[in-house]
Amino acid sequence: MAKTHLIAFLHRVIVLSVLALGVGLAQTVRADAPMFQSSGGIALGGVDAVSYFTEGAPRLGSPAHSVMWKGAVWQFASRSNRERFEANPWAYAPQYGGYCAYGVSRGKTVKADPTVWELRDGKLYLIRDRTVRVLWENELPENIRAADAAWPAVLINE
Repeated sequence: MAKTHLIAFLHRVIVLSVLALGVGLAQTVRADAPMFQSSGGIALGGVDAVSYFTEGAPRLGSPAHSVMWKGAVWQFASRSNRERFEANPWAYAPQYGGYCAYGVSRGKTVKADPTVWELRDGKLYLIRDRTVRVLWENELPENIRAADAAWPAVLINE
């Protein structure tokens, strides 16, 4: 009788291990999937990511103050903004790779407009357009939870 229980136990362990491995693989992002949306290799269409936080508005960056990070060139309006970004890029980079936050909350990667944005709890969210921003804001906590849950798995289907 004990041998039967041991075999049943080992069978369950193997099945659960295989299922856990499958879930882990489902969460793996393709190596060639772009982590940050870019146009021609330039993140945020050349907008200075730090300017959202320091100036309260997107400001165009310059190739003279640029840095390569996560497969894209990030441009800044000043040397000090570039240095701030280099010191802690995750603090300034937009959520969900710069894709439309509302789109990610719906399980899709949609190009965002860097001039349609929101700062919430110290995080930068970009949105596709002003109409979609209204949808994003209507159920903001739920949309953030849904986008957090979907990211970065939405990149798998790209």
